This record gives sequence, C-alpha cells and structure tokens, in this order.
Amino acid sequence: MINLESLETVGQAGFSSSFCRPLYGSFCFSRIPETIYSLLTAKKSGLELPSSCYPSLSEAYDLVILFFLDGFGWRFFEKYRSSHPFLERMVQQGYVSKITSQFPSTTAGHVTCIHSGLEVGQSGIYEWFQYEPLVDRIMAPLLFSYAGDKKHASLFSSKIPTELFFPFPNLYQKLHKQNVDCYLFQHESISHSPYSQTLTKGGHLVSFYTWEQAVEGIVEQMGSQDKPTYTFAYLADIDAAGHREGVESAAFEKAVFHCFDVLEQKLIPALSRTGKKVAMMITADHGMMEVNPKETIYIQKELPRDWIRKNRQGKPLVPAGSCRDFFLHIEPDKKEIAKSFLQKQLQGVAEVYAVEELIEKGFFGLHSPSSRFLERVGDLVILPLAKQAVWWYEKNRYEQHFYAVHGGLSREEMETIFLFLDSDSLRF
Repeated sequence: MINLESLETVGQAGFSSSFCRPLYGSFCFSRIPETIYSLLTAKKSGLELPSSCYPSLSEAYDLVILFFLDGFGWRFFEKYRSSHPFLERMVQQGYVSKITSQFPSTTAGHVTCIHSGLEVGQSGIYEWFQYEPLVDRIMAPLLFSYAGDKKHASLFSSKIPTELFFPFPNLYQKLHKQNVDCYLFQHESISHSPYSQTLTKGGHLVSFYTWEQAVEGIVEQMGSQDKPTYTFAYLADIDAAGHREGVESAAFEKAVFHCFDVLEQKLIPALSRTGKKVAMMITADHGMMEVNPKETIYIQKELPRDWIRKNRQGKPLVPAGSCRDFFLHIEPDKKEIAKSFLQKQLQGVAEVYAVEELIEKGFFGLHSPSSRFLERVGDLVILPLAKQAVWWYEKNRYEQHFYAVHGGLSREEMETIFLFLDSDSLRF
C-alpha cells in the first residue's frame, strides 16, 4: 500500500521556490527511533511516525528489524519499484511511506539519530565536517578525525576521551531496560570505529564483510532468539556507488539490485516461516543530487579570509558541512556583509541563509537547539540549487570529486523512504 497521506503531506512541505522543509512533527526520519521503541514495547510517546505508516499496534512485536540503506531516497524507490520484486512486494503487501530527512540531509546526523533518538539540533552532530569545541578545529565525527585527514581516528592524538565527543544515551540502553535484546550489523570497516563503539553501547555489535553475510546472520539470529529483539543493519554500498560513479551509473544500479536480491532471496523466506510476530522496516537517511565535480564552484578566492572566524591558533574554521550545505563560521560583525556578498556572488547557483533564521523556522528539530548544537554549527549556510556544488579548495585535502552528493534541501536529497512489512501480511 502506498501511503497517500505521506505523499500529500511531504508534497506540501515546501520552502523557498526550490527546497523541501523537514517534517519533524510528522513524517520525518527523526521519528523512527520512537517508532521502534513503540513497536517493541507497545508504549507510545506521541513522537512516533504517523499511524498510517504501519498497522494498528494491538500488541508488541517479538522482533523488529530495521535496514538502513544509506542514500536510497524516495526518487530511487520510485525508479526501481516496478523492476524489482522485493520493492513491488513492499507495495502490495506492506506500507510504503514517503518521509523527509532531517536537515542537513547527511549521514552523520541520521546515524547519530538512529542510535541515540536525538534530532540533529539536540545531538549537535549535524554534518560530515563540523566544528568541534573540544579540539577547537573542524572534525569529521564519523571518522573520528580532523577534517581532511587521510588517516581515520586521528582525534586520538588529542588525548580527549571518546565519550566526551559523543556523550549520548542511546536507544539500546533504553530498550535493554524493557528486556529487549539489540543486535547491530555493520560492515567490518566501520564496526570497530570509535564512533560506532561509543554510540552502540548496550547493543551486540556484529561485523560483516558482505551483505549476504549480514542478512544470513540476521536470519540465523531470528530463529535463535527467545525474547523481544531489535535488529539493525546498515548498508553503505548504494550511497558509495552514487558518490563515486553517479546515480545513473551501472555501479549504482548494481548496488541497488544486489541489496534487494539478497533481501528477497534470503530474508523473505525466513520471515514467512519464523512463527514470530515480526516487523521489518527499511529506511534511508537521504537521497542524492547529481553534480559534475569539474563544475564545482570553489569560493576560497572570493571570500575575504578576515571574515572567517579563527580558532585559538589563528587558523580559519573552514570548511564545515558539504558541497550541498556549506556552513560558514563568520566573524560576528561580518555576518550581514558576508551574507549579502555570497547571495550576489552565487545568484542562480545557491541560496544563502543565516543559520539562526533556519533555527527559528524549525529546520533542526522540534525542540529548541541544545547548547551542544549551537556551539558547533556555523553562522551562514550556502544551499546550492539543483545539480550545483559549492565548496572550499585545498589541494589534496579539500576537493570535490563526487558525481552525486547530499546534505542540502532539494527534494532529491530530502525525500526518503519508510517501508514496513508485517510478517502476518507476507504472502507468496
């Protein structure tokens, strides 16, 4: 079933003439953690996704499975739904809802949200690159490194405990108090990272090398559990193919089909015979916007350096965000002139906003932003229009090589999916 309420609501969520507004109050990714909690405990907080996204909840599920497919936004669901039996099964037997990403439409904020339950404006983890007061530099939170470093986990050199960078309670600790076991399947390349190890405390972290191994592990675990269980699996392959080769490439299509081939062939038969009450969900953090890396606009030459805020060592706090949502830390007395300058320079290419304006409009969450967020976010944000990229250039450190990106407010980036299939509804 296509959730028409979600299509209509998200369709009306416009901003400016080109962008989509995040719907924190209804159809938004940020409401998935509370939905998971409700499905496993039958306890409602009012912060779940709307009831049209899944069947009426009369009793708690024995098992809830969430597949987090990085980058597989709504535009790709629409493109591939009729060409893959798994997606057509979701339409015919499940619930298919369009939801919005949070803003920024980026992995860092959404992975943090799915683990912690916190909106971007609460966690303060909002982008791939962002300012970190603990080290007074721009960092990459998921890599636990200084921005631009080729080596991951370079922040260990700061000697600051990892927990201070990510001081959040998480969903797994909350579910543990309700006697729910939690299993998290992540690729070997990220499962042992400082970020993952800190954000997943309270859950059982399972590493895999291939998507087949992950799904086979979930199937095996499905049959062995005798208590309520939440299972989470993260796949980066679709997003990675889009970045490197573009969303119209053969590599992107291959990643999409491989993902759903494995789910159809290995997971669906297991769901049909489990004998348990199972909820299976699929979501994505964002979609993607195609760009031409050779046409990226770099602004470091035009923007006066004395407008950019410096850290205690006198180094400019740049760049933050991404080439689709470039956050600038600007000296307080230069904000207005910098905004006007950039609006003129980027006319027809991007829109430029004061971050405080977007805060007032609720772009970072339902709640007032936390001090953690306010201490880290920039002052201005450049939001490129369709197929545009604006970034900062430093050879071998900050360059834009991707053919598809995300982070901004276009519908291609902001519209994403929430697919739900109840084992009781599964038919062959």
